[in-house]
Order: sequence, then structure tokens, then C-alpha cells
Amino acid sequence: MTDLAGTLLAICRRLGDANAQPLAVHQGHNGTVVLRTATGTGEVIVKLHRGHERHRQEVHAYRHWTPALRGRTPRLIASTENPPAIVITALPGRPLAEACLSPQREVEAHRQAGELLRQLHAAGPSRTQPDMTTWLVERGEYWLALGRAIIPANRQAEIRAHLTALSDLGPIPAVPCHLDYMPRNLLAEPSGQVAVIDFEHARYDLAARDLVRLATRTWPSRPDLEHAFLVGYGPLSALDRQIIEHCSHLDALTRDVQGAQV
Repeated sequence: MTDLAGTLLAICRRLGDANAQPLAVHQGHNGTVVLRTATGTGEVIVKLHRGHERHRQEVHAYRHWTPALRGRTPRLIASTENPPAIVITALPGRPLAEACLSPQREVEAHRQAGELLRQLHAAGPSRTQPDMTTWLVERGEYWLALGRAIIPANRQAEIRAHLTALSDLGPIPAVPCHLDYMPRNLLAEPSGQVAVIDFEHARYDLAARDLVRLATRTWPSRPDLEHAFLVGYGPLSALDRQIIEHCSHLDALTRDVQGAQV
């Protein structure tokens, strides 16, 4: 067992079952590591966050928002600030990104995914303060500064034009969001149900921003999945479409800069 796995096992034994036994270590994206562990009450996941902000966001989501999804997410068992880690229930199934589903089941899975996201967006009251469009423009400028050496000048100008257009749409109410709503974070359970995992990015944001990665990475080649998702989620307004268009440039920017930093 690696030192990191040993740390995660120690956390599980301290917070939950003193006799917990390790099953498998999973390397998550962006440096997150999780340990699947067997306990006397079933299998659990121990997740070590790479920072306190991600930890606070995920704990808050599990305590306040995921109950609205009625058992279709892991359940928070325990958390610790030092180190920033959580223990959650382990769910059966495989991520949609890896699951071998029939075309009919895949379509149904994306319909359920849309329904679950609609429920998450309604899990807390909407807010108009702070103005998220202004905040996103500031974040865009932050990432542009980080990527100045790798982003061509004409591309920087294009991104700024979209950030300005986004700002002109505001203020727009913000709602509870997942912000990494992708097939890798959607589980296809053996029962046929879909579950949502990985809430470390969850916070108040623009609802349509939760659709950016699906709209740019999944739907272009699978319009059938877009249709199924929107059957569950509901139709998109013209404003939603504009937000997706403008925020897709911010998403691509952060992806490019993070990729260059690896």
C-alpha cells in the first residue's frame, strides 16, 4: 500500500470503522485521490481533496443540496478539515463515459441526467448577488493573464469579446451548480438508474454554465443525447444558449491553460 493510500485508510478508520480494509485506489482528475474501502456497514469512498476550497464546496453540497436528488448521489458519512477529506457511501455502477450501454439505455441515462441536474438547480433559492457575469469576466481575465504566453493575441481578443458579451447579459440569477457535469461523473447503476458523483466544484453559478461541457464535448456528435437530456432537464431559452456560447470560450481557455501547466 502506498503512503497516500495508508493515509486515506487511516482517515476512514478514524472517522468510521476501525476495522476498515482497503479495496482499491483510484486516481481522480486534477490530482484528487480516492480509496474504496470495505467497512462493517458496506463499501465507502475516502476522498482526499487537493485544497480546502474544494473540500468545503463538496461538504456543503452533500449537506445542503444532494438530498434534493433523492438518493441518486453518494451520502456523506463523515468529513475532516485536517487533512481535507470526506468519507461517502460507495455507489454501484460505472461512469457513463466507460459504461457499455445499449443505444436505448444510453439515451435513457442522459434523460435521467437532465432530470437530476434540473433537481440540483432547484435545490436552493436563486441569488442575484454577487453578479455572476461580472465574477466570470474577472475569472476570465485571471486565466488570460496566466495564459498570455500560450494564447495567441487574436484568440485573446476573441475570448474578451465573449466575456464582454456575457457581462452585457447580466445580472443573471445564480443557482446551485455541479460545474463538472460530464459522463465521467454520472454513474450507470445496474438497476438502470443514473447517479451523480464528484461535487467538489459545486457552488452557486449560472445554471446554463452547467451545460457547457456537455454542449461542447458530447452533444456535437450526439444530438440524440442532447435531445434526451433536454427532455429531462427542460427546454433551453435563448438566454441559456447565449450563456453556453460565451462560457464555452472561458471553459476552453481554462482547459488550455491547465493543460499547459501539466
